[in-house]
Amino acid sequence: MASSSSTSPVFLLLCFFTFFLLCNGNPFRSYHHPRHSRFASHNYRDALTKSILFFEGQRSGKLPANQRVSWRKDSGLSDGAQAHVDLVGGYYDAGDNVKFGFPMAFTTTMLSWSVIEFGGLMKGELQHAKQAVFEFADKYRGTYSDGLKSYVCPFYCSYSGYQDELLWGAAWLHRATRNPMYLNYIQRNGQVLGASEEDFTFGWDNKHVGARILLSKSFLVQRMQGLHEYKSHSDNFICSLVPGAPFSTAQYTPGGLLFKMSDDNMQYVTSTSFLLLTYAKYLKRSRMTVSCGGTVVTARTLRSIAKKQVDYLLGTNPKKMSYMVGYGPNYPKRIHHRGASLPSITSHPQKITCSAGFDFMNTESPNPNVHVGAIVGGPDLHDNFPDERSDYEQSEPSTYINAPLVGALAYLAHSYGQL
Repeated sequence: MASSSSTSPVFLLLCFFTFFLLCNGNPFRSYHHPRHSRFASHNYRDALTKSILFFEGQRSGKLPANQRVSWRKDSGLSDGAQAHVDLVGGYYDAGDNVKFGFPMAFTTTMLSWSVIEFGGLMKGELQHAKQAVFEFADKYRGTYSDGLKSYVCPFYCSYSGYQDELLWGAAWLHRATRNPMYLNYIQRNGQVLGASEEDFTFGWDNKHVGARILLSKSFLVQRMQGLHEYKSHSDNFICSLVPGAPFSTAQYTPGGLLFKMSDDNMQYVTSTSFLLLTYAKYLKRSRMTVSCGGTVVTARTLRSIAKKQVDYLLGTNPKKMSYMVGYGPNYPKRIHHRGASLPSITSHPQKITCSAGFDFMNTESPNPNVHVGAIVGGPDLHDNFPDERSDYEQSEPSTYINAPLVGALAYLAHSYGQL
């Protein structure tokens, strides 16, 4: 499995330090926009605080002295010992005690992008990127799971291939360094790497849509004409989402939730909401709109769609259930999460064997540990949610669900005067 070093723990610490400032100060002093006059639908600041606290419950290794999630204790202290390497530390990506590097890399990137777009505090952090983590990948092309198939598949195989990662990496290096070599690379290789493909699902595996939105800023805000096509590519994605628009292909539940797939659908809700708010920011700064056939879509429309998705997640839905644990009076009590569903060593110091662990899993009782801030996979196409621990497709939380929501919640909390 991937080591904690592959997910850059120092970078994670910097991210979380910045997120602490997000919750305890006003980092938006350099980011101005009119606040909404209407009352907020939810306490977005509280949700933001809890969405960040979730990551403490995902920590592995020796925990720091300021650990707030008390039921999570030191774990995985011998990781890598059999191979004579130190793999201690890092974060469990989801509900099991495994540290998968591929989805965690997406998590750290989305946490960073959240801060870059809506935090105003980490704009220079990406200068530490190393030009060599890209040259190697471009020279030795292939999916990461080619060499790790027996370990990471079927859980985190790279089904989308490697092209999206190369475009994604080049887009970030272009933004971080302003080195013209990356702009030239994007212009030469963009089409080969799938820049114009109509794949409208953004997540830990496929980053095409995120790369298009990221590159569209260079055209919309920096007026880099050589990247004008990325606005068109981004507009196509936007048009696929707008209900009632001529080119809309997105599916929504009767209650209004974006529905991409039955397995872990909420990850696409949070990532799409982040992209909508980010693209709305770019459109507003450039005073441009999106044309979907005969329908003109403004930045305000994108913000409205994103807010509706976040509000659904927080409890404005047919079941009146928050899909963030610990937020609101009604939330999932039996999430598919090993640490949350087993008693903490504080209350149960005896060793729990693997077979005994299933006894806890199969009980109907609520989890003994409330994993505050954890966002589960969410309801099905018909807004149904069984809240069953065995249903990992709907009940398992993950770092890559929470990460994109951090930026969206920060934006909404600020918009309604909560930050």
